[in-house]
Parts: sequence; structure tokens; C-alpha cells
Amino acid sequence: MTSIVVLGSTNMDLVTYVPRAPALGETVTGRSFRTIPGGKGANQAVAAARAGAEVAMIGAVGTDDFGVRLRATLAHCAVDTDLLRTAEGSSGTAHVVVDDDGGNAIVVVPGANGTVTSLSHGDEALIGTADALLLQLELPLSVVVEGAVTARRLGVRTVLTPAPAQPLPPELLAATDLLVPNEHEAAALTGLTDPRAAAQALLRDVPEVVVTLGAAGSLYAARGVEPLAVPAPRVRAVDTTGAGDTFVGALAVALGEGRPAPEALAWAQTAAALSVQREGASTSMPYRVEIEGAFRSPHILEADAV
Repeated sequence: MTSIVVLGSTNMDLVTYVPRAPALGETVTGRSFRTIPGGKGANQAVAAARAGAEVAMIGAVGTDDFGVRLRATLAHCAVDTDLLRTAEGSSGTAHVVVDDDGGNAIVVVPGANGTVTSLSHGDEALIGTADALLLQLELPLSVVVEGAVTARRLGVRTVLTPAPAQPLPPELLAATDLLVPNEHEAAALTGLTDPRAAAQALLRDVPEVVVTLGAAGSLYAARGVEPLAVPAPRVRAVDTTGAGDTFVGALAVALGEGRPAPEALAWAQTAAALSVQREGASTSMPYRVEIEGAFRSPHILEADAV
């Protein structure tokens, strides 16, 4: 079984579903509201666990009711929370608006996530037991860099999702094995709007890049090989929140199992396609049996496509 450690955020997603998102200064009437455990780190942890990995989480929750629920949700999803800290005060929150096309707009308030500024000795030891360390940018950048450098020193593969988009320090890029931006993040990092050109530019800093392209699929690039475009299954999206995290979690599992890049990308895209057909982030993530079934029989997955 692939072993994965996630160093990342835990948030309670406060999700409002609306016919369309409001413009600045405008008020619209929503049709429903839900609180759903999320955060990019926790989402990737749940996605990887459901996809078949042994997963442990490093991060923090608050002392509020959200913190209790976030910890319980991870544990229920078979994610090891022994090193998930509890920080005095509020847990992280994400305020999400989802429109009828499945698109979303999100405001994140870090809360307890902001207290995770460095690794403990126990964190370092846990990272050393993993096949891969998954990282995002919803924790303070100092600990993300420390985590990547520690993993590199211990021979653990690092997978970085550069979201929310921001400039990446050279020491973080130098310790990253696989960078997984979406097309907007790739453009922000390189100044290039063409995903293929952006991926090639990013290869100057990291050995492998996967640019996710939403409904269009993904683009894989590595030094010394031709870029590979992998189309996504055609499905009717209900809610795209967490789709990227589902993709990354499933991709880490597939690569950890030794699947070749084209198959790993297609398998991860199958997981993401299943997730966008359901509401929520962590609640929408598919189990391994679902991914395998849809991967073997994609016509079932695409039966309800537009």
C-alpha cells in the first residue's frame, strides 16, 4: 500500500449554492447552504485515502466545534490524525459560492492553519516513513519549504500544488519533484497563458509538471520527453469544488503504485470526474472501487454527460 503524508490545511467549507455568483456590491438569493469539511490539505488526504493509500495528516485545527468535526471527519476517512495539532482559537474556514454551472469562488480564512509555522521532530520522522509528501500553499510558506526540504533530504517524493497562487521561493522549487498547478496558477508562475509553454518554462525549476485544465483534462511535461495531453471524461458538473485536490490525491496514489504517467493521469482524471458530479469537496471524493469501475468502463461515467 502506498504511504502518503499530507502537510496542509484543514478548513470548514461554508458553501452557498446560487443560480449565479453575485457581482461586486450585488445581493443574490441562494438556494441552499452546507458546512462541509475541507481545506486543500485535508481534501488531498481524504482523496488519497479513498483511492487506496495509507495516509497521515500534519496540520492544525482550532478549539471550536469545527475543529472537532474536522478531526473526526479525517479519522472517519482512515486518515491518521496523531500529528494533527489543536491550536487555541478558530479553525480555518473557506467561504464558497457555487453557481448552477458548478463553478465556484472561494475566500479562505486561515485560522488555526496559520499557527503551523515549523515542523516538530515527530513531523519529520513521519515524513521519513512516506513514499510521497503532498504540499499546498494554505499553510505559512515557511513550513511548506521546511517540509519539502525535509522530504528531499529523506528521499521522499514531493508533490506540490501551488495554490493559492503566489511566487515560489527557489528553495521550494529545488525540493519539488512534481509540480501540479492548474492553468491559471501555471500562468501566474510563468507569465505565459499557453499551458504547454508554461509547463516547459516550469521545467527549468522542477523535473516534472502536470498542468490541470479542468474539463479539458491535463498536460504532463518532464525533462527530456515530449509533453503528453490526456483528455478528461465528459461529464455533467454539479460542483467543481475539490476536483483539483481529488485529482492530486488520486494521482499520488497511482504514481506510488508504479502506474506509467498516461495511465496515472487518466486514473486521476476519472476520480476528479466522479467528484464533480456530486456536491461538496471531501464529501464528493470517490472510493477506489468507484474509480476502478469507471476507469475500466468509461462509458458508464460519461452516460450523463452534456
